[in-house]
Amino acid sequence: MIYEGKNLTVTLSDDGIAELIFDANGSVNKFDRETITELDEATTALSSHDGVSAVVVRSGKSAFIVGADITEFTAMFEQSEEDILHWVGKTSEVFNRFEDLPFPTIAAVNGFALGGGCEMALACDFRVADTTASIGLPEVKLGLMPGFGGTVRLPRLIGSDNALEWMSTGKNHKGEQALSVGAVDAVVSPEKLGDAAKSMVKDAIAGKLNWESRRASKKAPLKLNKNEATMSFSTAQAFVAAKAGKHYPAPHMMVETVKNASRLDRDGALKLENEGFVKLAKTDAAKAQIGIFLADQLVKSKGKKLAKAATKTATLNAVLGAGIMGGGIAYQSASKGLSVVMKDINEDALELGLNEAAKILNKGMQRGKVDGKKMAATLNAITPTLEYSTMKDCDVVIEAVVENPKVKGIVIKETEEVVSDDAIICSNTSTISINQLAKNLHKPERFCGMHFFNPVHRMPLVEIIRGENTSEDTINAVVATALTMGKTPIVVNDCPGFLVNRVLFPYFAGFSQLVLDGADFVSVDKVMEKDFGWPMGPAYLLDVVGMDTADHAASVMAEGIPERMQKLPNDPVTLLYEASRLGQKNGKGFYNFGTDKRGRLTKEAAEDAYALIAPHSAESQTFSKEEVIARLMIPMANEAIRCLEEGIVASAAEADMALLYGLGFPPFRGGIFRYIETMGLTAFVELADKYAHLGPIYQISDGVRQMAAEGKSYFA
Repeated sequence: MIYEGKNLTVTLSDDGIAELIFDANGSVNKFDRETITELDEATTALSSHDGVSAVVVRSGKSAFIVGADITEFTAMFEQSEEDILHWVGKTSEVFNRFEDLPFPTIAAVNGFALGGGCEMALACDFRVADTTASIGLPEVKLGLMPGFGGTVRLPRLIGSDNALEWMSTGKNHKGEQALSVGAVDAVVSPEKLGDAAKSMVKDAIAGKLNWESRRASKKAPLKLNKNEATMSFSTAQAFVAAKAGKHYPAPHMMVETVKNASRLDRDGALKLENEGFVKLAKTDAAKAQIGIFLADQLVKSKGKKLAKAATKTATLNAVLGAGIMGGGIAYQSASKGLSVVMKDINEDALELGLNEAAKILNKGMQRGKVDGKKMAATLNAITPTLEYSTMKDCDVVIEAVVENPKVKGIVIKETEEVVSDDAIICSNTSTISINQLAKNLHKPERFCGMHFFNPVHRMPLVEIIRGENTSEDTINAVVATALTMGKTPIVVNDCPGFLVNRVLFPYFAGFSQLVLDGADFVSVDKVMEKDFGWPMGPAYLLDVVGMDTADHAASVMAEGIPERMQKLPNDPVTLLYEASRLGQKNGKGFYNFGTDKRGRLTKEAAEDAYALIAPHSAESQTFSKEEVIARLMIPMANEAIRCLEEGIVASAAEADMALLYGLGFPPFRGGIFRYIETMGLTAFVELADKYAHLGPIYQISDGVRQMAAEGKSYFA
């Protein structure tokens, strides 16, 4: 034994080949401070040992190294730029010292080699991967760039174009993909990985592979002439500008760093990488995206824990209502291997539901993601029926009929009379109280909400709504079912609109009032899309939701929370609904919709919409970007805070993930609570107070005012 630490060891065989084995106490290998220190100590031990002729780096686990320990980043990045630069610089030197060992090195990569794990492999002279390997530099997803030499070594190994594509997208690459660009030197089956790595490094010892020249090329400037460099980096800049836009600084920084370092050697290039990493570490985008990662881990952990406690497993689901939503839910179940009964009251509706599933599958086939076998298996797993009796053996029944409490009540009551005593009944309602619907059942303890978002196959979130009588067994089983369906479940308590729609409708109300005050809805959409970062502005989103749906839901919210959510007189949404301008579903709303010659959706501001609104609104006026954002986001933030204070949602992190997965909240802002905290609670209180005269949705709670005064955080 040359070295033994808590997370890695170094052993030496009789042939002089040392094995540096990462095998942390936890479930996966990752680079935390302790592991980096041990790597440095192990490198020192290797360099001073006379009997070593080569090193094989491998993992003792099913994955190589999954990356850096993200949980250390939050506190670390609160330090000064000087302190962060010192840390990342010292860590880079550890990788350099390993790369400079006086004998050949090879990484035997299995499973995930991501971030720092990929950079560890890059620090070796050779890399062999097995067929389970997945290699990449995903730091951009955290608002960061590689910090341990990734921007230096990867471009010199696979070329700047390939490297910038890898780093700016953050995608993982399987072994064969990595081999095709030269990121690894061989791909073998898992059982041959160890032997292949030793065979290759023995060839290097024997001089059959020139490890010294391989190493030298990684430490030298990039081999690009002036014209090649100009073309490469101009193309990369255009690609990043188109894909990332202005809100995500990390990919832009990567391109600039690789460009400016292209004529420098390893040490000069690493200095630029370290400086770029530090600048990104202090950005709001990095703080937000790291927050998303940690919140996502929390949500997944809670979901797995609840599912593990489930005493009932769903093998057969049922969906009541075969419209677009019901068909989407049925498809989602079937696509994940669950048999599903789809019930409606007429054949046309059943055909619509089956067509919805087929349409999703056809698009998948066109993109090469679905084959004929998958399509047949998915459609065969859906049993259309007109009879309740077909559902008698179902484990979980999801009601997805029209958003009307009387209709839903009748349907779930009839369902309870048919299904087994231990079957679980859920309602895919978007606003109606679960407690109210539960009054229709003899056993309300087996009933809860299961709110999917449209389009079901794309939106990750499912809100699991706990009623006052819902049992924990029911919640656990439904969470497990949602996970089996490939969704991210977040459990909330019952209230009008639950979490997502409860915070969305004050946002819509803020928009409506702004339009009535003279704002142009197209200008508002542009600000909220281009400047705030929403995928759709409020007018466009309302057109997608449907004016009939939005108006009905607003009425439900007004009845449930009358003190804040009374409908506005002459609300533009109601005006358009009453004029049968329903949005995309009939091609006319705030915008007129059509298709171009290629069949792609088109939209243009509708003069008829302006004409309907004009008699009820103030004279047209221009509002600043800051005011537009404030007047829409303060109501959403206020309602999210009230949901947390009332215990509707358990944590700020879960609220952030719900809005991210359910509404497409801009990831670079991190979620509604991260947005508030980035602004600063004191600044938020001051901003809200500035607009408090506009009505109750702008008036903050005593709780947030107290938190601001005491300097507290929602993420403490």
